[in-house]
Amino acid sequence: MKILKVLPAMVLVTAIGFTSCKPKDADIKASIEKSLKDDPATANVSVMVNEGVATLSGEVKDDATKAASAEKAKAVKGVKDVVNNETLPAPEVAPAPVVVAADDALTSAVKDATKDFSTVTAAVADGVVTLTGTIEKSKLPKLMMALNGLHPKKIDNKLTVK
Repeated sequence: MKILKVLPAMVLVTAIGFTSCKPKDADIKASIEKSLKDDPATANVSVMVNEGVATLSGEVKDDATKAASAEKAKAVKGVKDVVNNETLPAPEVAPAPVVVAADDALTSAVKDATKDFSTVTAAVADGVVTLTGTIEKSKLPKLMMALNGLHPKKIDNKLTVK
């Protein structure tokens, strides 16, 4: 009869012994962190463990690194499951190609055409060449011929002719 009274107590002690043998969440977390810290690619991954479920978070460089960190976590004794919330960096967006406006080519050509006329200033906007400044009457036809050869939409002549 005494054995029957002692038996339930022994079962209880054995059950407590078995449950206390399983790793604690804090120990699991420490083991996973150590495993991840050994690799520079996963050194910045954060770990949370709740009832044996490890949750990984942080940014890793690529999918292979993300998978590797999950495998390292799964390999730790006591891990029941891994929730991988790691993120990848946003893809780099190539800058938009520089579109050279049509006015840029015209501006360059107008600058070249007016370089010999130091008293003339030329501006280009929307294909229209605007001339300001002063010019000798004998030089005006040469300038106008050069500019007309560039085929602008219009030449707005605001020059003062001497």
